Amino acid sequence: MSKHLAIFDTTLRDGLQTPGLPAISRKERLRIAQMLESMGVDVIEAGFPASSPENFASVELIADTIKDSTVCALAMATHDTVQIAAEALARAKRSRVHIFLGSSPKHLKKLGLTHKEAVVRALSSIRHATKFFGEIEFSPEDAGRADMDFLCTLIEQTIAAGATVINIPDTVGYCMPGEFGERIRTLRNRVPNADKIIWSVHCHDDFGCATANTLAGVKAGARQVEGTLYQLGERAGNAAWEEVVMAVRKRQDYFGCDSRIDTSQLWKAARIVEKITNVAIPPNKAVVGKNAFSHESGIHQDGVLKDPGTYEVMDPCEVGWQGRSLPLGAQSGRSGVRGRLHTLGIKLNDNQFEEVFARFKNYADSQGPVGDESLQGIVTTVLDMTVA
Repeated sequence: MSKHLAIFDTTLRDGLQTPGLPAISRKERLRIAQMLESMGVDVIEAGFPASSPENFASVELIADTIKDSTVCALAMATHDTVQIAAEALARAKRSRVHIFLGSSPKHLKKLGLTHKEAVVRALSSIRHATKFFGEIEFSPEDAGRADMDFLCTLIEQTIAAGATVINIPDTVGYCMPGEFGERIRTLRNRVPNADKIIWSVHCHDDFGCATANTLAGVKAGARQVEGTLYQLGERAGNAAWEEVVMAVRKRQDYFGCDSRIDTSQLWKAARIVEKITNVAIPPNKAVVGKNAFSHESGIHQDGVLKDPGTYEVMDPCEVGWQGRSLPLGAQSGRSGVRGRLHTLGIKLNDNQFEEVFARFKNYADSQGPVGDESLQGIVTTVLDMTVA
């Protein structure tokens, strides 16, 4: 099994389907694509060119500019949308089409297709795509709720028709990690020629399991993960691929693979996307949230001051944040206050420190977090008392 984990970023496609986004210009989309390329993202899903002339133009611009990453375009299982994707990606150095077709009972009912008709449509679109693309990704939409026997048949035939990547989407976030991982293992074991293609996973966060399901898929043998930066996407969002990247990198003993992502750019990248989309990064967001390396508890501050690894599984510098935060508040202890005083260049004897600490605690209990200015005010009061 390959030790390389490919990162398929869909911020520019699924991520821009986040409800309530402002209009994102071609220039802004290109900026995001170039940022992703510089980070080492393997595949950039630039958009769905058949959806609108503006989307087509954006995909075309990105395809014409990006050189190191594969540029991918979404298409339905129809000849015309595949053709439009091919036209948009005509000047790409590396290109891929991503064809999707519903596979669950609910999605087939929506499309008015039987199992047999769905297979015929999928095969026809993939065979048509082979005229234009060397890389063809096929997604049986809502595979998390699809019948396993039908899924095996559909995937077996799409591989035979020319699909080079099979993506298993948990489109509505239905699966639990254990069953999603088992679904990937079952498919890899049952589908002929499973070792001839790349298995991919694409998970949504409706039950809060997108990252866990994605990691379960990696453990089960998937070697491409699809997601967005800080969980942008439809409804509750997609898997946040920066979480997957860091989990796999820090736990290679468990996953046995790694990506080529330059993680030192994650912090900056998330904030560029935040500015362009106007979707705020939650402060407690893993890896790139402002509180990801923030410790207020006295016990935690004491541990981090002695050894950051006591309460941190990764160094802030690894994701591009130069430093950590030890905010002072009601839960802070003597080590945290001493550390902040040292940073501020303030020296106190033991009696002065104990008086400052007692006043600090009273202030924090009644007023909340204690900033540097407030702490310095407490110190000034205590020192004035000492002089008096």
